[in-house]
Amino acid sequence: MKADQPPRRINFQATRSFVGTDEPIIARDGEGPRRPVKLRRFALETTTVTNARFTTFVAATGYVTEAERFGWSTVFRGLLPPGSADAALPAEGDLRWWTKIDGACWSSPEGSGSSIAERMDHPAVHLSWADARAFATWCGGRLPTEAEWEHAARGGLTDPRFPWGDEEPTDGRVFCNIWQGEFPRSNSLADGYLGTSPVDRFAPNGDGLYGMAGNVWEWTQDAFRVRSASQDAKARNKTARETSEKVLKGGSFLCHRSYCYRYRIAARSAMTSDSSTSNAGFRVAYDL
Repeated sequence: MKADQPPRRINFQATRSFVGTDEPIIARDGEGPRRPVKLRRFALETTTVTNARFTTFVAATGYVTEAERFGWSTVFRGLLPPGSADAALPAEGDLRWWTKIDGACWSSPEGSGSSIAERMDHPAVHLSWADARAFATWCGGRLPTEAEWEHAARGGLTDPRFPWGDEEPTDGRVFCNIWQGEFPRSNSLADGYLGTSPVDRFAPNGDGLYGMAGNVWEWTQDAFRVRSASQDAKARNKTARETSEKVLKGGSFLCHRSYCYRYRIAARSAMTSDSSTSNAGFRVAYDL
């Protein structure tokens, strides 16, 4: 596949399927309960959108991303030059491995002076939900729903934990681009990458879809919601509505079983729709 060309689309027929799980591992994320859904016919691109394709989009439309308009984006400190002030981990804070970098955007992923020239076949990152939707609309598509994404990620299997099945990734058995070692201080690079990898670097699932686990989080069109009557869930959902949070699926190169065990199919995350980070991208779906 040429990085600047649209990838193949996989067609999915109308079917009864399901979303979520009755055995949630991170229950606060709203992984459960398992819910039946009816899916209409749809298609999903086999890979996430590459830097090369997003470059083509910007050249054709003059589009300016939200990170570019804001003048900054959020970068994982481990991707910054060793010894730089921003690369040092503060002593405390749940999100201490992230930092605001002026000038960070899709074309300069680590800020001014960085480049995507050697990463044209990697996923485009630092893109907000609106940025992803703008690209999808431009090429005649849309963002997938969470239910469509999960159905496609299973690759024809009944209910696997991962797109390839139930086998847990290890440093010896690498299935996808996630963190290996001790997060966030050391990465053995068993998969060959500290940050993003080419979108088709690892084997596809049974339906031919690449990167449905790890590499980058993928935006969906769905608003984030936890399906529970608990007071905590009600408060979480109120915040999600007020801040326009959207669901992301698939995990990223920063996920690890000991820290962010979210490269499972049922796992999910959320960000405000105007947020952008160095580990979030998207793929395009189509109505049939």
